[in-house]
Amino acid sequence: MTVRLSLLLAFALSPLATAFAATAKTPAAPDPFGDWLEADAPFFSSVVDARKAGAPSPANNLTPRGIVLRAGGDAWVCFDPDLLRVAAIWRGSGVTPVALAPGSYHASDRKTTPGQEKLAEPAGKVLLANGIYPGWQRGERALFTDPRSPAPSPEEIGRGPVDAAQARFSALRLTAQGAVLEYTVGTSTVREWIESDPAGAGASINRHIEISARTTQVTLVVGTAAPGFAVTLANAEGSQAVLVQGAQLSEGATATLVQIPAGNSTARFCVSLAANGAAPVAARPIPTARPATRWTETVSTSVLRAPNSGSYVVDEIVLPNQNPWRRALRVSDIQFLADGTAFVVTLDGDVWRVRGLNAADDRAEWRRFASGLHEPMTLAIRDGEVFAFDRNGIWRLRDTDGNGEADVHELFSNAFGQTADYREFPATLRLGPVGEFYIAKGGQQATNEGKHNGSVLRIAADGRTATRLGYGFRQPNLSVNPRTGLVIASDQQGNYVPSTPLHIVRDNQFYGFLSPMAPKEKYPAPIAEPLTWIPHPVNASAISQVWLYDARMGLLNDSLVHIGFNRPELFRVIFNPRTKRPQAAVVSITQAFPFPPLNGSVNPTDGQLYVAGFQVVGWGTTSTRLAGLGRVRYTGLPSTLPREVIPMEQGVLLRFDVPLDPATATNPASYTLGSWHYERTWKYGSPQLKADGTPGQDWMGASAAHLAPDGRSVFIVVPGMKPVMQMRVGWSLATADGRRFTDNAYFTPYELVPFIPASEGFGAINLEADARTNVAARAEAAAPVTAEEGARLAQLFGCAACHASELEAPTKIGPTWRGLFGKTRKFAGKLGDVTADEAYLRESILDPTAKLAPGFEKGEAGMPSYAGVLTPPQIEALILYIKSLK
Repeated sequence: MTVRLSLLLAFALSPLATAFAATAKTPAAPDPFGDWLEADAPFFSSVVDARKAGAPSPANNLTPRGIVLRAGGDAWVCFDPDLLRVAAIWRGSGVTPVALAPGSYHASDRKTTPGQEKLAEPAGKVLLANGIYPGWQRGERALFTDPRSPAPSPEEIGRGPVDAAQARFSALRLTAQGAVLEYTVGTSTVREWIESDPAGAGASINRHIEISARTTQVTLVVGTAAPGFAVTLANAEGSQAVLVQGAQLSEGATATLVQIPAGNSTARFCVSLAANGAAPVAARPIPTARPATRWTETVSTSVLRAPNSGSYVVDEIVLPNQNPWRRALRVSDIQFLADGTAFVVTLDGDVWRVRGLNAADDRAEWRRFASGLHEPMTLAIRDGEVFAFDRNGIWRLRDTDGNGEADVHELFSNAFGQTADYREFPATLRLGPVGEFYIAKGGQQATNEGKHNGSVLRIAADGRTATRLGYGFRQPNLSVNPRTGLVIASDQQGNYVPSTPLHIVRDNQFYGFLSPMAPKEKYPAPIAEPLTWIPHPVNASAISQVWLYDARMGLLNDSLVHIGFNRPELFRVIFNPRTKRPQAAVVSITQAFPFPPLNGSVNPTDGQLYVAGFQVVGWGTTSTRLAGLGRVRYTGLPSTLPREVIPMEQGVLLRFDVPLDPATATNPASYTLGSWHYERTWKYGSPQLKADGTPGQDWMGASAAHLAPDGRSVFIVVPGMKPVMQMRVGWSLATADGRRFTDNAYFTPYELVPFIPASEGFGAINLEADARTNVAARAEAAAPVTAEEGARLAQLFGCAACHASELEAPTKIGPTWRGLFGKTRKFAGKLGDVTADEAYLRESILDPTAKLAPGFEKGEAGMPSYAGVLTPPQIEALILYIKSLK
């Protein structure tokens, strides 16, 4: 069956409060989705916190990585793939829906508590449990302690897997009779199937186990049963497993064991949990029959092409939110096979296969491929195989029976720690040039400090080992150059992170963020500074990057694109190859996203960039869409993006791909420049600081501008250039055919190279004469006082990055300007009602923190004072422009 859709089911979130905007909320639409945990799901993944379950569960029984199996009826089993233990068996209804994905599935405004205090718990009565020790052990004596190396917080349970030589989880295989667990104990392979009493009475829960030949005795720690329940054992013919009751765990606590002696043949047995006095359940063969196809239907949606209004536009790929399973699609990444088939992953643990994204009829065909993952964020494709990164680790999803669905979930790698803290997100998974993988893990832990919180790791090509490339990140998202292996990661502004950085990650360097458990500002190593800083108002929530190799996107081919989440936006990262120390500039490509983007990749069949994303509470975004999938398409129209932005000792060099209008290109008033510093402290973010340490920016006037004979290169002469943490250059130019364009570039000039006019293609330039120009006097005299000039200045000085001027514009970081003038609203603090008259506007430009609109109380960290930056005529022009926005 094929389900046809033509429209995207839109989801509007309540708009952020602004100073002069209505705050009424739209009534909520009926929830179109089914249960987060589907009735036919053979398993799902979750943190399982049984610390408060009471006897028989130990007080430390927490499973950060839990595979929850539906054993039949109301029976549930949590299997821990790190310790290969059954953490808990219970009867009830799964787990409590407090984690990020299930908790926000039907209520996108529901917050998830940080830390490890309020986690998903067994929803029902726990009948058997184990503590924090291996479920399988080799040798004559069983140990009931944690053999793994401790985390920085010794009490942290999420320490990663046990030594692979002792035991290792391999895969979860779906069969016609449910999920089969596959793992190794020493050199032996184990297959396990868990089900309820086959007679249908539901009186027992049974672990059917098959273990291959063993060179030594192997012990299975079954666990401690609840009062009134007991464990029984039944061997298949030829097996000699022995049940041991009452093994001493600690003072007053005992467990049941099964000892399997060394042997040259496969042992098969069944361990059952039932009420006291129940007879043993016979061992049954481990199922091998292929599972029935769960998702036979495909869903067709439209690809809505945007008008060719610029060089780069964003087409919408409608999500199949109306589907036979009533399944939501909070999409977080899209990756491609060589033939253009896409795989899309969702926060709720699903993977969808999408075909036809570049079809002539603009129809995309969707089919479900996998489910049950633990809040995955990203995918990777290697040699035609799909890899997904979730809290359990990296899964290889395999369709071994050819029915179009993944029937084997192979745990390719869990060779790294994972706490139960909901902010240790599995942020990014990317493939390296020789088959290795790189991952980024969230670092805003609030309870314990784990082994790999806030780290970037390299995973060996076989998945067996993990090497830390960098640590001290708050919330990193990374990219990997597929040709060179260069790893670049963004981070999120916040405590210890003064603004938005882009880092080169290497050599196990420390990148500046400390957990709240660490002493304030006691750094363990020198802090690696970024490739560039980006102002927080420009990019308030940095996400991942994409290398556009093999793309067909004009100027963007082979370049790096950075994704901004808070205000949905793409930035081109322009590397500066002229200095010893790596540095780069960023410039906006497009903001035409109706949804918040997270990750993306290039489709090899059309060479365009596809981007997926979603939002939940706590992830600030100006977007009003819950989720979306878009294609950033190159229209072939000439691009006004710069090809180079090079800070130099005498000024800034800009190169474009289009010929420029000589009159605007050579007019110094067409350019603005500013510089400032940030201060790294334990506090949240940093204000913009002048060179003398006072809040604000240092204005840098252009004394001259020269256009090279090629008509595409401009050198802006700027007296007093010097290295600084943050610099902005803005331009308001026109192409040779009269198209006006305005933009800004942001960069960190660690080093300045000399400008040699002849070498750069400019011929003879008298830089000394240019430097003597009275920039301020000329700017004062040249500035017209008109609303049109104010509109130009709003773009040139970057005001439009934070303040919307359109009626239907999405909410931005600052209050909207449309309809602002003359309106009266209440302000933060004790100011009461204030009218937005000319005096208020002038004060807000010169002293932005004097009166703060509700919801913008942290504006002092974003908007600097423009006193000394804008001339009085420029201020008056801006006021006229704001007044005109009725």
